[in-house]
Amino acid sequence: MLSDKIKLTSKEILEKEFKSGMRGYKAEDVDKFLDVVIKDYETFYHEYDLLMQENARLKRQVEEAGKKPQQTNTNSGSTNFDILRRLSNLEKHVFGSKLYD
Repeated sequence: MLSDKIKLTSKEILEKEFKSGMRGYKAEDVDKFLDVVIKDYETFYHEYDLLMQENARLKRQVEEAGKKPQQTNTNSGSTNFDILRRLSNLEKHVFGSKLYD
């Protein structure tokens, strides 16, 4: 993917040799600049690898979540019924027949 779009690696930048001309650039300045470029490339590739790993991990999580059956709370209806029944029994016990008169 990315390797198709990127033309240089940090190693290629490091090993690049420039011919010197009559009034060319200072070799020392070019070397310093290329050192900075190399560090940026290394940082870029490191970040890219981390993001690709995270992306793969998140895709796996999404796939796993999609495979798991959706859990519906089927017990909530019976639980609510049980609570209402217990409440009714409690009211009968506390208030006795007064409640229904």
